[in-house]
Amino acid sequence: MIESPFVVSPEYLRENLNHPQVVIVDCRFALADPELGYRQYQTSHIPGAHYLDLNKDLSSSPEQHGGRHPLPDLHKLAHRLAAIGVNFQETLVIAYDDSRLAFAARLWWLLRYLGHDKVALLDGGWKTWQSAEYPVTDALPAAQPGTFTPQLRQDWVVDIEAVKTRKDLPDVALVDSRDSDRYWGKQEPIDPVAGHIPGALNHPWQEVTDNQGHLQPLAKQQQRWVDVKDKQEVLVYCGSGVTACVNLFSLKLAGIDTGKLYAGSWSDWCSYLQ
Repeated sequence: MIESPFVVSPEYLRENLNHPQVVIVDCRFALADPELGYRQYQTSHIPGAHYLDLNKDLSSSPEQHGGRHPLPDLHKLAHRLAAIGVNFQETLVIAYDDSRLAFAARLWWLLRYLGHDKVALLDGGWKTWQSAEYPVTDALPAAQPGTFTPQLRQDWVVDIEAVKTRKDLPDVALVDSRDSDRYWGKQEPIDPVAGHIPGALNHPWQEVTDNQGHLQPLAKQQQRWVDVKDKQEVLVYCGSGVTACVNLFSLKLAGIDTGKLYAGSWSDWCSYLQ
């Protein structure tokens, strides 16, 4: 178990289920079935957990350019966070999913982008919680509305023009977070163009956890990033700006604070290649 303010164990969460300054968020989602996560949540979830939807809460609607999961309207997201009881810079938000952090890490990154650092991911996620036979419920939680006034860290995001301008500079690294087959263009199940941005390194996001969804040890997180640790900027992308956040989480665990999100990611980049 990694000791970090950004990671909590199932044991810690069980002990703090009713803590007044903890808000739990269920981020389960399936790209192939966008309603599945919420149906699963309605059936069974960690007691007290609220549900945030990747498409409806953590993204805005896609357009011609900008990628498949553009960043959400930040005022709407702030209002939603306040509605589920998050007080800015006070409440500890604990997020989980059942997809090796793929969607929970998006919320982790968004909260910190909004200036709220008190956010952690549940190591092992929903599956580990279940396997420990900790309590679950289908009851929808009530919330005492909070106050959430963002302090945006605007320089944490780059767009396509910034990527083009900076990706080949000697003190900048560009990281593709997709699996190696998509990086090399051997297959492309989602986007209309296969391949990767020229000059990008490949660090698949799935390597952050093991097959059970537990975080790899700290030494492995650090080893993943030896090729970028001395760069002034690490620009990270994936298919649509979601799973790149798992790599940004790993960078943070490894003590590297230079990571930035290319929010549009490959789906934005290749929209200009057609």
